[in-house]
Amino acid sequence: FVWGTATAAYQIEGAVDTDGRGPSIWDTFCRVPGAVAGGESGEFACDHYHRWQEDVDLMKDLGAGAYRFSVAWPRVLPDGRGPVNRRGLDFYRRLVDALREGGIEPYVTLYHWDLPQALEDRGGWRVRDTAERFADYAEVMYEALGESVSNWITLNEPYCSSIVGYGEGRHAPGAKEGEGALAAAHHLLLGHGLAVARLRQMARPGQQIGVTLNMSPTVPVTSSPQDVQAARRMDLLVNRQFTEPLFGGAYAAGMAETFGRITGFSFRRDGDLEIIGRPVDFLGVNYYYRLHVEAAPYEEADPARRTAFDLGVRTVTPQRARTSGLGWVVEPEGLYETLVGLTSRYPDLPPVYITENGYGDDGVIEDEGRIDYLRDHLAATREAMEAGADVRGYFCWSLMDNFEWARGYSARFGLVHVDYDTQVRTPKASFHWMRDFIADPVVTASPPTRPATTAPVDILVAGTPRGER
Repeated sequence: FVWGTATAAYQIEGAVDTDGRGPSIWDTFCRVPGAVAGGESGEFACDHYHRWQEDVDLMKDLGAGAYRFSVAWPRVLPDGRGPVNRRGLDFYRRLVDALREGGIEPYVTLYHWDLPQALEDRGGWRVRDTAERFADYAEVMYEALGESVSNWITLNEPYCSSIVGYGEGRHAPGAKEGEGALAAAHHLLLGHGLAVARLRQMARPGQQIGVTLNMSPTVPVTSSPQDVQAARRMDLLVNRQFTEPLFGGAYAAGMAETFGRITGFSFRRDGDLEIIGRPVDFLGVNYYYRLHVEAAPYEEADPARRTAFDLGVRTVTPQRARTSGLGWVVEPEGLYETLVGLTSRYPDLPPVYITENGYGDDGVIEDEGRIDYLRDHLAATREAMEAGADVRGYFCWSLMDNFEWARGYSARFGLVHVDYDTQVRTPKASFHWMRDFIADPVVTASPPTRPATTAPVDILVAGTPRGER
């Protein structure tokens, strides 16, 4: 079982104009007034580009056996294609070598949202060419690191890249499109499949290739038909439009009915499903919370904020819910439902790694809330494994506080506190707790996961969904 921690390039590296790195869509998005809290950006972040050795030492102190990090595409290929920036590649070579020397297994994510701006200018993920350029980029990275890296992740959270970035406008590139967002979702999956094929051609025995999805079970707040259908629509948007092509061999049922007013799906081509569904060696699951959903008439939506993905759905926070410092509902049973439900839904599901799971707050050093969160979600993981889920590893999000996308630096998820003015790193109480846990991974004093008061209706419900089979 692999114990690790995780980060993402744009959130920690800084040095956005150093050693030949090209601009990404997040560099551009952060300059849009009001796009990011406080007008902040990843320009400096945690300065990991210069302080990577210190951060590797922190991982060694934690006792982590693995580190999941992402490569900044524009640091390697400043224009997204064409000449390779050797100085950018050398940075990742140094990092991987240091991890290996420290006994830490690198898990490399090729895409964690920082698309080269030059490719966005040519259409971004809306167009098929970007998927093909992604496969070229994957080949470049394998040629550079393939002798040292055995675990490759193509995409991180394509839902966020496509729907949140191209549909809702809350993330880069900040678009509010209907067909463009659905095309982006398709082309991200296509890029994944094309990259898998390239990597398979070069991979040596024992090397693994996977993909990471963010999963959120959708729970109707009542058993009314309206709320149940609203939860199904949300599940389709967040979960099934990605899991079904990847592991079910088909586009998700309900796509045409739900999104027919937006698109005719002309971006799909014969043979795409076979490319997207190429077998992978593992699935990465990012889990933070469940989505509690009720029906909301479309007419109630604020016209000024209306997007193509207003599906007559409203997410709500249950009364008396336990929440994180960011107000996110804390429900470890949702992780159990995710892991066991995926296993039930997809008979050929590959082994699973929890590639992100973490707790956001304001950065307090004595972070008892984070310790409780980790303890309970690790207990849920154990219970899911006992119920048959094939889970092979757990990566805590995140190693250290960092640039938290549209929230800027106000939200902190790290086991290590970062003073952004001085770049001083200070391990939090959760760091010491996690270090002790990794040394002796026995979950103690953990309450059992609580059954949902209203069962999830999406693909992730453990066992048999009510009223379906």
